[in-house]
Amino acid sequence: MPRANRLATLPKRKAEFIEPMDCAPVPKLLDGPGWVYEIKLDGYRAVAVKTDGNVSLFSRRGKSFNQQYPYLVEALAELPEGTVVDGEVVALDDSGRPNFNLLQSFRKEAAHIHYFIFDLLICDDRDLTKLPLTKRRELMKSLLKLQSPRLRIAEQFEASANDMLAAVRQQQLDGIRNEQCQSGARGLAWMRNSGPTVSN
Repeated sequence: MPRANRLATLPKRKAEFIEPMDCAPVPKLLDGPGWVYEIKLDGYRAVAVKTDGNVSLFSRRGKSFNQQYPYLVEALAELPEGTVVDGEVVALDDSGRPNFNLLQSFRKEAAHIHYFIFDLLICDDRDLTKLPLTKRRELMKSLLKLQSPRLRIAEQFEASANDMLAAVRQQQLDGIRNEQCQSGARGLAWMRNSGPTVSN
């Protein structure tokens, strides 16, 4: 089905910066049916906007990242017109593991820096934010035809919180994030690898 047909029933909304949901500490990750998990990547939260043929990459507070990451901006030109995505700027070391220190030398380490997309908020100037997470993920995977190796869609896992946290600790990753499949909101909570500090 053409992209326009899949989005035609959604309300119109101009593609512009949307401040992402902040993280709020909680003592324990919610678990059970209807919850999915992502690896929490150690990087910079970033929102990408493509409108009027131009791409802007913003920090979580709306500051432009275009000068720091021009190669990501160039890659994000692949996005459909009138699109907003939420994601994370992440540096991967030679073994493919996130390495926050590499982000500090963003010019010298440009080849290691990627953008992981974990949510599609607006596409073709249509508002997806009220759709359940599962539907947004489905549309994200079908509508975003990513070619650049700098761009990746973040994986989600259906597993228990304990199993996910054990895997993250074994691999010494930053943490996990969970969210409710039927919710319009995302990033409900994340838990650090090091202990019970959990944030949204």
